[in-house]
Amino acid sequence: MSTNVISLVSIGAHPTSGRPRRAEQDARAVELGLQLAGDKLQVLHAGDIAEPALRAYLGMGLEQMHVLEQSAGADALPVLTDYLRDAGAQVVLTGSQAETGEGSGMLPFLLAENLGWPLVVGLAQVESIDAGVALVLQALPRGQRRRLKVRLPFLATVDNAAPKPRQSAYGPARRGVLQARQVEVLDDELFTSATLQPAKPRPKRLKVIKAKSGADRMKAATAKASGGGGQVLKGVSAEAGAEAILKLLIEEGVVR
Repeated sequence: MSTNVISLVSIGAHPTSGRPRRAEQDARAVELGLQLAGDKLQVLHAGDIAEPALRAYLGMGLEQMHVLEQSAGADALPVLTDYLRDAGAQVVLTGSQAETGEGSGMLPFLLAENLGWPLVVGLAQVESIDAGVALVLQALPRGQRRRLKVRLPFLATVDNAAPKPRQSAYGPARRGVLQARQVEVLDDELFTSATLQPAKPRPKRLKVIKAKSGADRMKAATAKASGGGGQVLKGVSAEAGAEAILKLLIEEGVVR
């Protein structure tokens, strides 16, 4: 019995020029879906069917892509929920965070909650699917992996730990068909009333590595962080606690 696999895709943006392109993590979700279902994979997008960047996904060897037509300010959550429930999907793959729009990374969590499905975060590989149970590898920090058993249906997010996507070929991209589907468009009031701005990376604590050999530097870079340098404050006043926190922030260079 074949598994019904659906990969969700969005419009990406080049990190330098900002031009529309296929999203890197969504392309990995398509690659993983192709490895699982082959030509039976369904690829789904909620948005504008006229966006040329969608054909980059077709160029990965897809014969068609399903598009739930809606405007940029519409809410994709309800239409995706209804489609996936009616389609009888067993495995849904998506990127962990969109490259355009809100980019909050909340869609997979809200979608899994609406469907009542388990959610696997950081999927690296699906080892096997048997008797309604999937054996998967979850990516953890520092290159570690964790093997999980999850019952179908389930939703999973993939990131850079998933297999690298194949290149998009021009011929299949032009021959592929975009299948439009009319849906009820619901405005996303939170998105339309919000003001978007580029995200800023949080300051990271730097650790000076004093090692002579390459092996020592590698060991220090991959070693787990150990405590012991902190300070426990108990029974102090609010002013004393705030002063200690401010002193730490100044020492770490977060506040100048």
